[in-house]
Parts: sequence; C-alpha cells; structure tokens
Amino acid sequence: MSVASTQQAVVAAEPTRESLDVLDQLMKPEVQESLTVLVENLPKLAEMVTILTKTYDLVQNVATDRVFIEDIKGGVEEFVKPIQDTAKNLASAAIEANDRAQDESTTIGLFGLLKMLKDPQVQKMFRFSQAFLDVLAERQQQRQ
Repeated sequence: MSVASTQQAVVAAEPTRESLDVLDQLMKPEVQESLTVLVENLPKLAEMVTILTKTYDLVQNVATDRVFIEDIKGGVEEFVKPIQDTAKNLASAAIEANDRAQDESTTIGLFGLLKMLKDPQVQKMFRFSQAFLDVLAERQQQRQ
C-alpha cells in the first residue's frame, strides 16, 4: 500500500471516530437533558439573540459614528473644563499662599487677629465652617 493511500485511509477514518465521539456524547443522559432544556427554551433564546443582535448593531453604529463621538467628547469637556479650571486655580492659590507664608516671618498678635476678622474672605470661611459643622452635627444626630 502506498503512503498516499495510507494517509487517505487515516483521514477517512477520523470523521468516523469523531462521529462516534459525538454519538457517544449524545447518548449521555445529562446531555439529553441539556438538549431538552435548550429545545424548550428556543423561543426565549431566539428572542435574546434578536435583542443582542440589535444591541450589537446599535453599539457598532454609535462606536463608528464620528459626529456622535465628537459630540460626546465636547459635552464631557464642557462639563470637566470648569472643574479642571477651578482645581488649577485653587492649587495655584494654595502654592502662592504657601510661598507667601514661608517668606513672612512676622507674628500675628491679638490685634492682628481682630483685624483679620473683618476681612470678607475670613467671614466667608467662618460661615462655611459653621454651616459644615452644623450639617455634620445634624447627620450624627440622625444616626443615633
């Protein structure tokens, strides 16, 4: 027998072995029960596949729509930009205040504190601090 005919015989025998393996699998009771459940749920599965297909198509269209992507990007930037600017402004002010405080070596006395109490920013800070502490106290009372 030639090598070519031997290889053809082996190739021809493989599907038969695979077919037997599949048939052996199908004969198992747990596989038959699973197939029964699948057949009973085919209408639901078909509906789910339809919904998933529609969802996939929608996501695919949205993901490839450059105009939509640019609109979303612009919307996010409009939302984030003011927050980013405020954070940068506060960080810059904190750095500058730290530099000034490091350079200043004078002692602030009682009269200096009384003078600072008239500053509108100090008053604003005190009002905020008082309101913040009031809110914390109310929440703590609600928990008890």
